[in-house]
Amino acid sequence: MSSRQKTHLNMRQLNKLESIIYLAGGIIMVAGAGLYAFLMIQPFACWLMLVGAIVFVLVQARQRYLGTQLVVRRLRRIMALAGWGFILAGLFMVEDCYHFLRPLFSGSLDGYSSYVSIFHHNWVILLLLSSVIEMYTTHRISYELKKEGDKESN
Repeated sequence: MSSRQKTHLNMRQLNKLESIIYLAGGIIMVAGAGLYAFLMIQPFACWLMLVGAIVFVLVQARQRYLGTQLVVRRLRRIMALAGWGFILAGLFMVEDCYHFLRPLFSGSLDGYSSYVSIFHHNWVILLLLSSVIEMYTTHRISYELKKEGDKESN
């Protein structure tokens, strides 16, 4: 058995259908964010982003680490945090478009100011932070699994 095959024994692999759904969720999330950012069909794009993020995160959660290495377990938890950030960014995007929570803050000028400082275009920050964390953890997990596979082959 090659070291690459041994490496992936500790990480539950997605089947073909799950991989397709995972990829589609990521593409839908990116398409929704891009359409919203470029001011194209925003009332639809925000929902597209949210649905894509939920699908992406749910399928990603199905890919479990079955090994005992603490570094990879910690990185998987950090990756889950990034997933929650994607979903929260989608919710902030929906709120930015539809203003569902604005009546709760509209009692005073300070309330409206708080609403704007919390929700107005802050989905971008959440999306950026989650994307950076996701990229870091993905590359780091890959490195750690490769290192673990190399140890097993020696």
